[in-house]
Amino acid sequence: MNKKKVIKKWINHIVTSLLVLLLIGVAALVVSNKISGGEPTIFGYQLKTVLSGSMEPGIKTGSIIAVKTGGDMTRFKEGDVITFMEEDEKLITHRITEVLKNENQVMYKTKGDNNNTEDINPVLAQNVVAEYRGLTIPYLGYFADFASSKNGTIILMIVPGVLIFLYSIFSLWRTISKIDISNKTKDAIEETKTN
Repeated sequence: MNKKKVIKKWINHIVTSLLVLLLIGVAALVVSNKISGGEPTIFGYQLKTVLSGSMEPGIKTGSIIAVKTGGDMTRFKEGDVITFMEEDEKLITHRITEVLKNENQVMYKTKGDNNNTEDINPVLAQNVVAEYRGLTIPYLGYFADFASSKNGTIILMIVPGVLIFLYSIFSLWRTISKIDISNKTKDAIEETKTN
């Protein structure tokens, strides 16, 4: 085989592998979202999408953050970043500015790094969902939100499959064309020999 054929063969394998990995990755993301109720978990970390700029510049709007769930929710100290549930079932990730302890409970005063004032209500320790440990992937949250929507799920499941199908047709067409050229060449050689 010459070098061009070897290179084309490797490119063919790489493209096919990437398309299959894309399809498997999207399928895994969708299945993970559905099984966990929209909260994918990887190695004990939940992935959350940041929807506001209250923690900028450290955590940008549209980022995905990994938060560690579980454990004693009264363990946090000033400066820790926690994710907590507000009364309206909304998740917020802010920094603890003060720990308030009394005989019965622990509460945290919190503030977004980009906000001018502390949050109005202290957070009860039992409302803390997780701790942010510093892992942020900028702008991936926009894609994750789209992927978890009904239209996004449909598109992201169909598009890689269609791409693999089209690529398979293209590869099949190329192979058939090569066989046709080879057969025509053989026929021409045989015809030349008989004349």
